Amino acid sequence: MNFITVMLQASAGAAGQQGGGMSMWIMLILIFVVMWLFMIRPQRKQQKEAEQFRNSLKKGDKVVTAGGIYGTIAEVKDGERYVLLRVDNDVKIKVDKTSLQKDPSAPAPKPEEPKEPKESKDPKEPKAEKY
Repeated sequence: MNFITVMLQASAGAAGQQGGGMSMWIMLILIFVVMWLFMIRPQRKQQKEAEQFRNSLKKGDKVVTAGGIYGTIAEVKDGERYVLLRVDNDVKIKVDKTSLQKDPSAPAPKPEEPKEPKESKDPKEPKAEKY
């Protein structure tokens, strides 16, 4: 074979591989985007919600520990990593905040209902129409 034909064939093969290499990078990027959308993003959202729950703990909240102990918050100190949990009348235990979750059997807070405009008792005033 001629040296020139060998070089042309080698360069044509390299050009074909570059196109394949580009599609490989596109596939890797797509895989990373899908992983971020379905795995990383929801996990970060859960972490933020858990952090918000831990920061909003107050006396009287019903919680469950990671070990399955149900109790009521007896004392919360700002800046501390633990709370005092009342398990029974005279039994209090010190529990790390990271091991707490909301008690699923506790009643959920009621959402606020939108306030409707009050109807006027003055007959001259037009009544508010409901749609």
